[in-house]
Amino acid sequence: MRALPSMPVVVGIAALAVSAGGVLSTNGTQLVGNDAPPRFSAANAASGEIGSAVYDSTGRSPVLSRDSDRDALDDASDASLVQEVELQAEQRNEALGNLVEQVEKEVKNINLNRWSLPIEAGIYRLSATFGQAGSYWSSGYHTGLDFAAPSGTPIMSVANGVVTSVGYEGAYGNQTVVTLEDGTEIWYNHQTSYTVSAGDNVIAGQVIGYVGSTGNSTGPHLHLEVRPGGGDPVDPFAALVVNGVNP
Repeated sequence: MRALPSMPVVVGIAALAVSAGGVLSTNGTQLVGNDAPPRFSAANAASGEIGSAVYDSTGRSPVLSRDSDRDALDDASDASLVQEVELQAEQRNEALGNLVEQVEKEVKNINLNRWSLPIEAGIYRLSATFGQAGSYWSSGYHTGLDFAAPSGTPIMSVANGVVTSVGYEGAYGNQTVVTLEDGTEIWYNHQTSYTVSAGDNVIAGQVIGYVGSTGNSTGPHLHLEVRPGGGDPVDPFAALVVNGVNP
């Protein structure tokens, strides 16, 4: 490759050309005599074309082209944008991961605390509902939900809890009381026999006794009561529905 003239030589030749009133063409732009400020570009050693640094004839420092600065800024901006996108993607993935974990925990918690029927579906019929009035009940109205079923039919705990009482309770006959974590008491009455003892932990669906007709009863059935905080009874049908069970 032919060697290019050094920078001082280029500048010197250009200055002589202008002082002589000649016309110099740079990058396709003509400068005639003193009609325009003489500005000259340094040759690009790689291509032989006019480069990116521009000189004037006064001997002042070269004026750098903005092209390289603009490219550098563009590159920096692109890199910053890529980093920002990657950071946002990472944060999004982390948030999604946390959300999935929370949902899984909630589903597990729901499954652990899900209620179930006290007697297998298809075996019982509802023979008396909550709030029915009548002299047959000592309170003047029915305080529970009756599941009529053959004697000896398994009775299952409707929810997880601790057995707090087992024994004969007058009009209720053989009774089992299971207390849930929130303090709600579930009463199972008129049983013929039990399978649990006070202090036992039970889970929803676990057999705790068998249908009978002990106490104030006209036939084999389970009299189920729901008492929040161990207080007054509420409608067991509504309580079951609220907890995902349709009796």
